[in-house]
Amino acid sequence: MELNSLTAVSPVDGRYRKSTEILSDYFSEYALIRKRLFVETEYFIELCSVMPALKPINQEDILKIRNIFFDFSTDDALQVKEIESVTNHDVKSVEYFLRMKFDELKLGAYKEYIHFGLTSQDINNTAMPLLLKEAQINVMLPMLNMLTDNLNLLAHDWKHIPMLARTHGQAASPTLLGKEIGVFAERLYTQIKYFDMVPFEGKFGGATGNFNAHFVAFPSIDWHAFANKFLDRLGLKRQQCTTQIEHYDNLAAYFDTVKRINTIFIDLCRDIWSYVSLDYFKQKIKKDEVGSSAMPHKVNPIDFENAEGNFGFANAIFEHLSAKLPISRLQRDLTDSTVTRNIGVPLAHTLIALKSLKRGLDKLIINESKMEADLELNWAVVAEAIQTILRRENYPDPYNALKMLTRTHQAITKDSIQEFIENLDVNEAVKSELRKITPQNYTGK
Repeated sequence: MELNSLTAVSPVDGRYRKSTEILSDYFSEYALIRKRLFVETEYFIELCSVMPALKPINQEDILKIRNIFFDFSTDDALQVKEIESVTNHDVKSVEYFLRMKFDELKLGAYKEYIHFGLTSQDINNTAMPLLLKEAQINVMLPMLNMLTDNLNLLAHDWKHIPMLARTHGQAASPTLLGKEIGVFAERLYTQIKYFDMVPFEGKFGGATGNFNAHFVAFPSIDWHAFANKFLDRLGLKRQQCTTQIEHYDNLAAYFDTVKRINTIFIDLCRDIWSYVSLDYFKQKIKKDEVGSSAMPHKVNPIDFENAEGNFGFANAIFEHLSAKLPISRLQRDLTDSTVTRNIGVPLAHTLIALKSLKRGLDKLIINESKMEADLELNWAVVAEAIQTILRRENYPDPYNALKMLTRTHQAITKDSIQEFIENLDVNEAVKSELRKITPQNYTGK
């Protein structure tokens, strides 16, 4: 069966292909092979600066070597996969491909310095963090910042709209719609800042991290300084003391930070869903869209539900990645290789969720009349304001006085509040102050 959006097993490459296609540049098999080739060629070029045998390599040769990467195509990647079908080793297949290219460029005399002294994880643990860093800069951070900025704008636009608050699901001191949205914007700005601070690190040190092969062949070269300079040039910080693989501790921190960001978005989705169910928000209607196969009237908050589901699915995978990757038997086992191939999957589900959430927010229409009606039906919420002013006036036990009034099964209305105020043993100035308090204006700042 031909692979396409209808036959793909994963919805990431099927139903949601349009939303996730941009991540193919960073997390597809082709992207990984190409980035491995980049690391291999750049490593060879870096060796030219310290290896006497590579002194004949000139700038024209270096340009040709770099063009192997720049001109790398999907057909080239298929050739690498054909080699892998024989070698059964993904990184070695890239090395063999590069050797063939050196022969074509008449540089075969130098091909023994391709992958010199390295193990496959020197390539993988450099290529993968580079891809992740590029995806963060080009895709994830711009999307997160754009959505958080949108929330901040909504917080500003809605800052004067009073709304009944609910704690424990019960009517509570009124709030402002903009402030409630602003809570999420502030939380996200904080976590995105942490997200952007997690360093991208690479491992580069040979079979068990000690540069054994490098030092035995060329003991006079400072290979630690060489590797530090090389990874710094590529844009990574080199881990100094490793086993065969990188620690993955900062990668775990990266996943945990995305998970916290996603959790904040889940919280937002559920709150907006609740506001829609309370009729505080209407949703823009597309003429030909169907909300229910049975009930024609329905306009469901599907974008927020889709976002919540994808954020949750992403977090489940992030949880496994951050828990598993920092653990390896002795110097290395193969479980990290299996797991790291899936890094793009939770990021894809996160991207799907972010785009769904953006669509949902763009559809919202404030139903101020419903918010106003709910406030008018809940005059009991001004009890906090009244008892606080009475405490200021040293009125005896005002909390219990308001408790006796409001904790009955009878509706608390404007009239019953006003009657309570009139019967208070306080001066007229205080009564006048109390009469001005309404559910609509008792919103703080």
